[in-house]
Amino acid sequence: MSTEVKEKEVIKIKPAESFLSKRRRKILVDPLDDNNPISIQVLGICSALAVTIKLEPTIVMSISVVFVMIFSSLITSLIRNYIPVRVRIIVQLAIIATLVTLVSEFLKAFNYEMFKVLGAFVGLIITNCIILGRLEAYAMGNKPYDSVLDALGSSVGYAWIILVVAFFRELLGSGSVLGFKVFEMLGWYSFPTNGLFVDSIGAFIILGLLIWAQRTRNGYIEN
Repeated sequence: MSTEVKEKEVIKIKPAESFLSKRRRKILVDPLDDNNPISIQVLGICSALAVTIKLEPTIVMSISVVFVMIFSSLITSLIRNYIPVRVRIIVQLAIIATLVTLVSEFLKAFNYEMFKVLGAFVGLIITNCIILGRLEAYAMGNKPYDSVLDALGSSVGYAWIILVVAFFRELLGSGSVLGFKVFEMLGWYSFPTNGLFVDSIGAFIILGLLIWAQRTRNGYIEN
């Protein structure tokens, strides 16, 4: 009497990837240094020159970009399978424009003085190539959580560069930081401020030195 032995198929369940796995940490950390959108990819230069005269408006601009980039990436990733290929850029711009309008109206309602300083520049976030580039290159093809990590890394990478530029422009151009007269507080009352740093050429100089220092440290070479 023959007996048939049926082998049960063993289904191996792949363990879920941890929230901050090695791959995801790389997504988050790379744009902060090794693949920085400004110093390595040389994107978003216009706003890096335009809004960095003073540190305070630069902080507000940085927070605005982080907000817009994270939520636009999240929304785009959530609906990526429903966006027709032919109109994907229009949809992405509409998402960004909606979020930028929210930021603009928030500033107008709660900090009108800052809105008057940044009004035009906040509107230009819509055309920021860093945001649109990450939506097109990453959020359209990846899951929401990974897209949020990518957006957070890229936006913070953008933010810290413009904050450093603004810090040195305000310090060397007007001798103050956030309105505090730094050199007078240190007892240096005759500090010779340099009007060159108040102009956009000062931003070019600081940004160029920053890019040079970072690329030299990382050993980055243009292909």
